[in-house]
Parts: sequence; C-alpha cells; structure tokens
Amino acid sequence: MNERDIWVPGNVDANTPSAARVYDYLLGGGHNFDSDRQLAEKLLTVLPARDMARLNREFLRRVVLEMAALGIRQFIDLGSGIPTVGNVHEVVHAVHPDARVVYVDYEMVAAVHSELMLAEEPNAAMVHADMRQPEQVLRHEKTQRLIDFSEPVGMLMVGVVQFIADEDDPWALAAQYRDAIPDGSYFALSAFTTDNAPAGMAAAIEVFKNSQDPIYPRSREEILRMFDGYTLLDPGLVYTPQWRPQQPELADSTAEASRSNLYAGLGIKG
Repeated sequence: MNERDIWVPGNVDANTPSAARVYDYLLGGGHNFDSDRQLAEKLLTVLPARDMARLNREFLRRVVLEMAALGIRQFIDLGSGIPTVGNVHEVVHAVHPDARVVYVDYEMVAAVHSELMLAEEPNAAMVHADMRQPEQVLRHEKTQRLIDFSEPVGMLMVGVVQFIADEDDPWALAAQYRDAIPDGSYFALSAFTTDNAPAGMAAAIEVFKNSQDPIYPRSREEILRMFDGYTLLDPGLVYTPQWRPQQPELADSTAEASRSNLYAGLGIKG
C-alpha cells in the first residue's frame, strides 16, 4: 500500500475541487489533487491567496493560545479542514497537554486523514459531519465524550463561514452553537470579506463557482452579526494580521492587512 492509498478514500471525487484541499495546497500541504491545484493557481491570479491562507493560519494559532491563556481547556473546531502543522490540538497541547479538541468537517479527505492522524491521540477526535447540522455535531458520540458542556468551550469557525450560503443562514448557525455553550465560553471567527478587494473577491467567486464549495464573502457588518450574544475582545473585528500580532508594528501595517482579506475576532459569551 502506497502513501496515496492511505489518505485517499475510495469514493472521493478527485475531479471536483474542494475548499479544504485548496487550502491544504496553499499552505504547502500534500493532500490535494490536480483539480485543487488548478483552482488554487487560478485563485492566485485574482487574490494573494497564499498570504491569505498563511495569515489566517497564524491567526488560528494566536487565538487558540489566547483562549488557552484565558483558561479554556476544550475546543470545537468547525470546518477544521485537512490537518496540517499547527492544528488546534498541536498548538494547545504545547501548553496544556490535557486539553481536549473536537474537529468537525464534512470533506472526506479531511475526515479520513484526521482520523489517521488522531488514532493514538486520546484527547482529540474528528467528527465527520456537516457543521450546518449543529444537532448532529453536538450530539455526536465523540463530541459528547470529549466536551463537557457545563464548562467553558472554545468554539472556532476559522476561515469557514464564507462557504455557507445566506440561504443556510450562517447567523442562525452561529447562534445555535452559541446557545449550546455556557457563559464564559469563547467564539473565534475569521471570514472572507468583500470590503478590501471587491474586484478580486468577485473574481474569486467565479473561480470557486464550479467547486464543491462556492464562496460567499461578506461585509464587515454582516460578519460582525455572527458575534451576536458575545462581547468582542480587543481589538474587535479586524483583518487577521491586525488581531493581536506577535509583532505589534504589523497591527498598523496597511500592506499586511491588504493581503489578508479576512476579518477576524474573538468574543466571550456572558
């Protein structure tokens, strides 16, 4: 059995690009197909997609460490994608080895590879489910085993809500997940926006149109609504590199922010 046989499920559609595999390619991963790479290369002609992916991944690391510093020891990562270096459990286990993490994704390659990677990891698991079905996610046996909903939870929707159409009501989905977690829980989100590069985002919508995951970038006001019921922590909803950067001088860097094209924030419930 070769490496490809291990990570490619027999019924996966390799000819239709998926967002999870495109993201994997942009981050330098190897769990993608020609169709994903072709879409990613088209995307790179209209947006600085590698910078967007890198800056989003750096935000994920910083926000997980921030939640860990605030006392969070259990996390649900919705739309987690294909595991690459710097996944949530790797980040948090570096400071709290007993922290528990549930990953959620409906993409088959993401689910299979995550299950392989986590086979010997008792404090993390992959739930193969669609985040648009909160009851299925929250009542899943793995979620119930690892997450104690009487204690604060770190809920993550990082780089995923742009794949949820208005008709699927991402605002209602965010509210359903919010209502499932207790006061003192945190909600981290990042999402594509049309605000910074409207022409590029319009072109990106066309690039993704025939993929498994069309995109729906939104304005700052639309994204901010997903934090209803939370109090945003400083610095509020900002571009990913402006959210508590490790190099403070980047917080005011227009050039760095212009490559992001994702808003990001962290809120506390209650």
